[in-house]
Amino acid sequence: MKRIVIALIALMLLGNLPLSAQKHSFQQQDRKTEALLLFERLGDVAIIDIVRLAGPPKQYQKRVPECAFNDSLRGIPNKFYSYIFFPKKTKQNKKYPLVVMPHGGVHANFSSGSTHIVRELLAQGYIVVAPDYRGSTGYGQSFYEAIDYGGLENEDVLTARDYMVRNYSIVDSTRVGIVGWSHGGMIALMNILRYPDSYAAAYAGVPVSDVGYRLSYQHPSYADNFTPVFHVGGTPQEKPEEYARRSPVTYAKNLRKPLYIKTCANDEDVAQKEVMRMIDSLKFYGKEFGYEVFPDMPGAHHFERIDTEESTDVRYATYKWLEKYLKPPFPFKSKKDMRKAGYFFY
Repeated sequence: MKRIVIALIALMLLGNLPLSAQKHSFQQQDRKTEALLLFERLGDVAIIDIVRLAGPPKQYQKRVPECAFNDSLRGIPNKFYSYIFFPKKTKQNKKYPLVVMPHGGVHANFSSGSTHIVRELLAQGYIVVAPDYRGSTGYGQSFYEAIDYGGLENEDVLTARDYMVRNYSIVDSTRVGIVGWSHGGMIALMNILRYPDSYAAAYAGVPVSDVGYRLSYQHPSYADNFTPVFHVGGTPQEKPEEYARRSPVTYAKNLRKPLYIKTCANDEDVAQKEVMRMIDSLKFYGKEFGYEVFPDMPGAHHFERIDTEESTDVRYATYKWLEKYLKPPFPFKSKKDMRKAGYFFY
């Protein structure tokens, strides 16, 4: 009863805040709930920690009275949090591969929705780091408006990778992979293309690949994520070079590490035609990489991340590909092993 009363009081207080403040307050509460769920749902198989890191200074952008950015932010590192998951069977005197796992969403955070995937990675012996890079939700308005889609968010993710390698002797710096879907797939692409010496391999599922082109087929309201002065500050027509700078397709010629891409025909979010621009660009430059173009799939944009048999099949193939480059100590021998690791039984 006492908890209910406290919750009602909190809701009443939130009701007195401006709508924008209410949104960020609710997001902060949601993020804290998700953190608790991650500890609850993974605590049986993982040693879990949350660390605070510092990425490059925030982008300096044009100021307006309501903008969170100003001259005082010049040179101040962007502080952000990262989740770390160690398999409970980790031993101090051994070396383990690391998977860097950036979350998706224009504005989102790492959440319990990734529980089964993390369980599967841990069962294979991977250490996992999941950074809530700049622009993630649940950390207040200023952090939300520090968004730098396709920009310094990539350096935040690289910072999380470097932290793990430098601070944990059990992490094998030669067996670091980056795995992501959607916006997270885009970050995986950007990191393997721009920082190839930091990774052994990258997997990009349904990845955002060409930001300017993306805005051309999305609903006009989608552009509202990019045109505010605290972000890009203009449309692709007004700032074509800026949108190109933020797009993985621009860097296709740089690929020199193993990469795998997957997409499906009925993706309602990142259209297959956008991902094909990335695939075609890599082919144009004569790059060797793996890719699969699936027909209509259950789950569409989430076809590899839902909890179905079809999704298990696709994800299992992804793990077997990663296994070649990251060499986990306990690779899955069958799909049944994978299902048991992620879902307790098969």
